[in-house]
Amino acid sequence: MQTSPDLAAARDEPADPAARRGRIDWPIFIISGGFFVLFLVAALVNLPWLSAAVDTAFGWATRGFGLYWQLLMLATFVVSLGIAFSKLGRVKLGGRGAVPSNSTFNWVVIIMCALLAGGGAFWAAAEPLMHFMSPPPFFGAAPRSEAAAVAALAQSFLHWGFLAWAVLGSLLTIVFMHLHFDKGLPLAPRTLLYPLFGERALRGPIAALADATSIIAVAAGTIGPIGFLGLQIAYVLQSVWHVPDTIATQALVILAVTAIFTTACIAGLEGLRFVCKIHVWLMLGLAAYLYVCGPTSFLSSVFFKAFATHLVDFVQTAMYRGDSKWLNAWTLFYWGWFIGYAPIMAIYVAKVSRGRTIRELVVLLSIAAPLITMLWFTLVGGAGIGIELATPGKVVSHGTLPEALLLGVAQAMPLRNLISALFLFLSFFSVVTNGGSMAYTIAMAMSGDRGGEPSAWLKIFWAVGMGLVGAVLITMGAGGISALQSFIVITAVPVSILILPSLWDAVRIARRMAVEQGVK
Repeated sequence: MQTSPDLAAARDEPADPAARRGRIDWPIFIISGGFFVLFLVAALVNLPWLSAAVDTAFGWATRGFGLYWQLLMLATFVVSLGIAFSKLGRVKLGGRGAVPSNSTFNWVVIIMCALLAGGGAFWAAAEPLMHFMSPPPFFGAAPRSEAAAVAALAQSFLHWGFLAWAVLGSLLTIVFMHLHFDKGLPLAPRTLLYPLFGERALRGPIAALADATSIIAVAAGTIGPIGFLGLQIAYVLQSVWHVPDTIATQALVILAVTAIFTTACIAGLEGLRFVCKIHVWLMLGLAAYLYVCGPTSFLSSVFFKAFATHLVDFVQTAMYRGDSKWLNAWTLFYWGWFIGYAPIMAIYVAKVSRGRTIRELVVLLSIAAPLITMLWFTLVGGAGIGIELATPGKVVSHGTLPEALLLGVAQAMPLRNLISALFLFLSFFSVVTNGGSMAYTIAMAMSGDRGGEPSAWLKIFWAVGMGLVGAVLITMGAGGISALQSFIVITAVPVSILILPSLWDAVRIARRMAVEQGVK
């Protein structure tokens, strides 16, 4: 094996001819696209067998890599803060003379929406309420108590807060932006291995494994919310407006959301920015309404109590190993999910962050975005908990399944049908934002982003393909979607190895760029 190449000696143009010309990597296209065809065939032929096989592999992944993932998540957060708040934080990313192409507000919006949209609307009510009814074992709180309310939000803050956001883009984006904008390497997962393997990382089996597993992971994680959106909206339409909850209704929802995010994806970053703005303004309006018209004093106090609890118990909860069954179902599932998403998400962040400093990037991803997410979970899930504490059964009377809990919160508020409809639109546009962003980024990763837009047909293929897979899987009920979502944890095994070198590569790159830019 060759020694690791000196990044300073890296050539501006890689040896990989396909990367130079920006052509589609057909082996990666066939492997990743073929996986979903095979998955659909297996699900149609024998879904119980497929679910059992995925569950077995899921258990193997969490047993063998769970502790490693916990350490990786914690280390990524710590290293990102260390870089940002040292002199290295002043390093500018994106090449010499690069200036931001988006205003700060637009930059924050398109990153927040794309990264939070995958589950933020769906789980903001469901997770805190589920923890409230069945508290996490670390806290030992009594179910449905005030202590359980604090514990529920503190646990949700861990799962959707600092660690999750840090791994989705901070260190990986530094590596991508240097190697892509400064060295001319493709904006694809394989590039993360260039500091270790040199040109060998850009072609052959190493490149195929890096790209294919990353693409499969993020596509599986995107199809899941698409499928569950159909189930959720059909459930709410029946519960509130008595529209029959049929496969046809679910499929129409999925086809509608697929048509919109495909259109946004074809339009490129401008189209994605447009749907992101709809999403963010709707979120802000609902957040303000929940605070003013919901249990305001409870929300104000429980946020600070939960946040203080989260900080005090941060390391202990991040490294909790006590109840393996609970750990697999919650924390390790999330860590596998976010790790699987990380390379493609970082590519998206790198694409829209040119001209930003390392400090700006890390402050947004590792501090500001987590705090905004925690506030959102407090307003939605905390509102449900506060109402449930004051009037037991008012929220959970609509059901205790995740798709029912958001409806329970909306129906417990004044103007309940209007608020239910607005939450449906929010869920809809969350999936539009996430689906469009991920289809765009997958297409970009497959073509290496050599300075232009990905091919329109490639964007259409992934956008329409993910929607159709979701539509087919819901005909089998939630089981097919759940099996596909669990598969992302399996793909997180190779992806977690792929992103490990960023812990030291990001530091080396930041130091070298600081010297080049005269940062003192």
